[in-house]
Amino acid sequence: MIWLVRHAQPLIAPGICYGALDVPADADATRQAAQELAQRLPINAFVSASPLLRCQQLAQALQAVRPDLSCHTEAGLAEMNFGAWEGQRWDALPPDAFDAWTSDFWRYRVGGGECVADFMARVAQAWDAAAAARLSGVAQVWLTHAGVIRAARLLASGQREVHAAADWSRDAPGYGQCWRYQSPSVWLEDVA
Repeated sequence: MIWLVRHAQPLIAPGICYGALDVPADADATRQAAQELAQRLPINAFVSASPLLRCQQLAQALQAVRPDLSCHTEAGLAEMNFGAWEGQRWDALPPDAFDAWTSDFWRYRVGGGECVADFMARVAQAWDAAAAARLSGVAQVWLTHAGVIRAARLLASGQREVHAAADWSRDAPGYGQCWRYQSPSVWLEDVA
């Protein structure tokens, strides 16, 4: 099984772009998510966390209540980098910038940062490793972001490229929640 856990509520105003922007998460919400997750994770689960602070906080909180779990930082689990858009209000970005992105969704470097092709490639590398390890019977746990979880869901269904914005997954767990992947047709949604 692969557990895909989204970090707790970040401490940033609503409507701000914060993909690679390294913002902290609410400490109380992080502790609560870690405590609830710790009660359900199997022994010897392999935990990987995004290098971004909001996920590292969750990893540290999880280890505080489950010292038997070791958490490893995995760069591939970082949220998409929106370049110059980071820290900007979504509604203040020029409409022609969005048009440029949606007209070349796969290759356009959003705000000069990452393109979806590069983002999907790095998440796919982590997904393939986790899926292979899962076959050995070791539960895999990702402490990550909504965008990464959306990408993983597409990858699990066999979709490795997304050329149209309309085809990008819109579903993601809420802050501090998780999805568990068993097979392409079996996804379990939980509150972490």
